[in-house]
Amino acid sequence: MPELPEVETTRRGIAPHLLGQRVRAVVVRNPRLRWKVPVALVTELPGQTVRAVERRAKYLLLRADNGTVIVHLGMSGSLRIADRSDPAGRFDHLDLVLEDGTCLRLRDPRRFGSVLWTRGPPADHVLLRNIGPEPLTAGFDGMYLYTRTRRRTAAIRDLLLNARIVAGIGNIYANEALFQARIRPSRRAGRLSRPECGRLVAAIRGTLTRAIKAGGTTLRDFRKADGAPGHFQHTLYVYGRAGKRCRRCAAQIRALHIGQRRAFYCPHCQH
Repeated sequence: MPELPEVETTRRGIAPHLLGQRVRAVVVRNPRLRWKVPVALVTELPGQTVRAVERRAKYLLLRADNGTVIVHLGMSGSLRIADRSDPAGRFDHLDLVLEDGTCLRLRDPRRFGSVLWTRGPPADHVLLRNIGPEPLTAGFDGMYLYTRTRRRTAAIRDLLLNARIVAGIGNIYANEALFQARIRPSRRAGRLSRPECGRLVAAIRGTLTRAIKAGGTTLRDFRKADGAPGHFQHTLYVYGRAGKRCRRCAAQIRALHIGQRRAFYCPHCQH
């Protein structure tokens, strides 16, 4: 699933092509995504100009004159800039046709993504109103994490995946940041000390920043706006590397199940 670095990479890739462009039409080939594409998107967006392209957690926000398109890429979605005349593929479900003859095209083989429309402030939308602070902003610091972990019995890896605590980190980057902070993913969140929380926040910021610089992680479906894969997967320390040697100490990377997802760690480097 595209996580924060992949969504931010997508935002940076599409923004120059959308800003200041008027939407000529919305072409919906298959409205049956995670939620049905609203008719209001098709009837109200054409004629409006894209004023901003933003990200909130794993959601892209395309702000127009009188409303906002809210896009989630789901498990397998990607957005690309295409020429309007380029034939659509089997999984190309929606186009935002722009006045310069190009279009923003959503490709989503599994159809777990969504394209919604809101006339009100996006922050008040039901999907966004309860999301925690962005991990790369000042609102997410060591003291904040320390406060939110008190009396929590959940594993710290799972707490980092809770969007109400912090926005959009995702399993890959939670595992990688915990490795950098030398904290096992199974540790009870409430047992982290204040210095450990500070160290973990720094590791999260560093991991996400490096992943964005690398264009995200492509393990299966994700592609950038130009169709190229991300490259962060080539530098992973623990995620998906069970049975392989730790890049830091040469111990064997292990995996365990926490809840519904696998976690990865080095038994020597992480405590």
